[in-house]
Amino acid sequence: MKMTRLLLILLACGLAAGAWGSVEPLSFSSPEAERRYKNLIEELRCLVCQNQNLAASDADLAKDLRRETYNMVEEGKTEGEVIDFMVDRYGDFVLYRPPVKSTTLLLWLTPLLLALAGLTVLFLQIRKRKAASASSDEALSAEEQARLDNLLDHSPSDSRDN
Repeated sequence: MKMTRLLLILLACGLAAGAWGSVEPLSFSSPEAERRYKNLIEELRCLVCQNQNLAASDADLAKDLRRETYNMVEEGKTEGEVIDFMVDRYGDFVLYRPPVKSTTLLLWLTPLLLALAGLTVLFLQIRKRKAASASSDEALSAEEQARLDNLLDHSPSDSRDN
């Protein structure tokens, strides 16, 4: 029992050490520089992980980009200058929110186009059902109507009431 506890404690310490190992200790020249650094690594995408930003990624390329970002912030570059550098080097893909321009227009318009296509299909289906319902009500001939009335008059619910 004591051996199991000891193993669990060692396992917990090992997991915690792994989590601490991914944190890069950085010292900033000012709180403003630290704020800019954190904003930038939240805004820039990891090129390896693709669904993580630089802050969340543990990939080697993300570590390099965080280091590059840190160096540029400490050199006094603005967020815009750092982002321009990253876009020049890696393209708009490095941004979580790419700018609207001719090369990214399809990316921005696709959700709107899909929503419009879905609404159009929905509208056409509703209209088709309404037309089918209206035509089915009018499509009964006199003979069919008489047969329907006969069936309704002799329905089982009538026989239970009697």
